[in-house]
Parts: sequence; structure tokens; C-alpha cells
Amino acid sequence: MRTFRGGLIIGLAIAVLVAAAAIVYEYYDTRTLKRTVRRGEVLCGVNKGLPGFSNPDDKGNWTGFDVDFCRAVASAIFNDPTKAKFVPLDASERFKELQSRKVDILSRNSTWSMSRETNYDLYFPAVAYYDGQGFMIPRARNIDSALDLNDSKVCVQANTTTRLNLADYFRANNMKYTEMKFEKLDDVVKAYNSGQCDTLTSDASQLYALRLNLAKPGDHVILADIISKEPLAPVVRQRDDDWMMIVKWTLYAMINAEELGITSKNIDEALKSKKPEVMRLVGTEGSYGEDLGLTKDWAARIIRHVGNYGEIYDRNVGSGSKLKIPRGMNQLWNAGGVQYAPPIR
Repeated sequence: MRTFRGGLIIGLAIAVLVAAAAIVYEYYDTRTLKRTVRRGEVLCGVNKGLPGFSNPDDKGNWTGFDVDFCRAVASAIFNDPTKAKFVPLDASERFKELQSRKVDILSRNSTWSMSRETNYDLYFPAVAYYDGQGFMIPRARNIDSALDLNDSKVCVQANTTTRLNLADYFRANNMKYTEMKFEKLDDVVKAYNSGQCDTLTSDASQLYALRLNLAKPGDHVILADIISKEPLAPVVRQRDDDWMMIVKWTLYAMINAEELGITSKNIDEALKSKKPEVMRLVGTEGSYGEDLGLTKDWAARIIRHVGNYGEIYDRNVGSGSKLKIPRGMNQLWNAGGVQYAPPIR
């Protein structure tokens, strides 16, 4: 009897240890790449509808800067940009859904900040778009500077760094304002469009996009003032280093490609190049792709299917788009901007 009881106790102890180990393993699971390959697609959390960045048409076809970045990740892994599946997420749910593994990556306008990394247990691999918070007002207000916005009624989205920056700016400049706070971005825009507020604040890039959807876009101006640093970056879970490296170097590959003059149109010629930097990027020299758990031609796949950073920027938000947002800080470092990628070597 004692032997039986002893065996039972040992068996129960082992079961408890196995269950505990399973919980720890789940918490520290770093197999996003394996799950993605097994699933056959990248699950990408995007904005529900932001022209130029992530926007579906009436047939459900997604386009935009953030959308193209997800397609670049899918191209690196599967050699097929259509292997990216888009999951629209509101600002209030985006981080929670990433944590719960509903998506593999967030590629939507999310500002990289210290508290978001520490409090949400997330990681922002690299800055995809340098932005800053601005203001849009009716042209009829005849205001040229944000310093003249005293006593304004300002529409702003709740649960965002935008709201915090708004409060800081007005307090720092001894100005008063009335906050019109809404949970959903659509409600923010509707309130501004209907005249409930006379000012709308958001990231400058978002303001350009939102203006396109107003009843009379030409009746509204975006002030030149930028009141914050908003480094917008893709987001992944912490303790998932292999996946984080793929996401980070997908962006860096596109930036390096633009710097080297490699585009979706000349990628086949680049594969024949004897220049060391080009050879390392396209995979004809070294094992850089294999070190990421991918193939030698991982970066060439990205460029062929999606393009370099400049191509993605221009067609979605730059000179080739309706938004026509100047490159500004998002220009390459050697052309007056701050976009800079570590070398592949």
C-alpha cells in the first residue's frame, strides 16, 4: 500500500511539474517563425482603414505602406507576398491582440516608446516611418501656427500617446483647450467633420490620410508645427528573438537596397553584380539569409515582389500617391534624412 501511495504521490508531482513546465514554455515560446511556416501565412495586424498606410477596397484588397511591409516579410519567408493575411485592429486592441497571438506582427501606426516595451512586454525592432504629431484645422480659421490654438476644441483619440502629447504641449505653452476624446478614430474624424471641434490632432502622416476622407479636403490645412517625436515601428512579442530578427532585417534590407540603387525593376541585374555590398544583400555571397533561418536570396525576394524602401514610400504616401507627403526625415541619411540601416556583412 505504501508503495502504491508513494507512486501516486510521485506521479502527481510529476504531473504538476509537467503542467508548470508547459506554462513556462508557453510564456517563453519563441517559435513564431515555425508556427508561421506551418500555417503558411503571416498574420499581420493593421489599421482598420488609413489611406496610404493600410486601407482595404470594397473587394477586401489591402494597400498601403504598412501593408507592403507585411508583404515584404511574407516574401522573405515564402517568396510570395500574397502569404500575408491582414487583421484590422483598432488602437485600443492592437497590443492585446498581439500578446494573445491573434497576429504575428503589428504593422500599423504605433509609436515606439519605453513604457510600451516595458509595460506591454513588446519589442519594436526598427523605425519604419519617422513621424511627429501635428494639427489640422479648417482653413477658415486663418491660423498659421499651433501657438495660436489657444481656447480650441480639439478632437483626439483616446488611449494613444497623441492625447498625452496634446496635454503636454498646451500646458507647456500656457494655453487652454477643450478635449473632445473618442475611443475610435472614425468617431474622432466624424466629430471634426461635423464641427463638434475646430482642431484635429494626430500623427502628421495620419492627418494627410484623414484629410482625403473629409467632405471638402481643400477646406482644411495641416499646420507645419510638429510637437512630438513619433517613431512608428512594427511590433512583435518579446522573447521571440528569431522572429524579431526577421522583421528587423526585412526593413533594413529594403533601406539598404534603396541606398545601393537596387529596385524591383533591376533586381535580376543586381543578382549578377560583383560588388561586395550588393552580393551580400542579394545572397550571392555569404550565408546571411540562412543565419536568419531563411534562404540565401531572402532579400532579393523582398525587392522583387515588393520593392525597396523608396519604392514603397513613393507609391503609397509619397510623390506617386494621392497623399504626396514629402520624404522629410524619411529620406536616406545620405540625402538629408535620418533613415539609416546597419550593413549586411
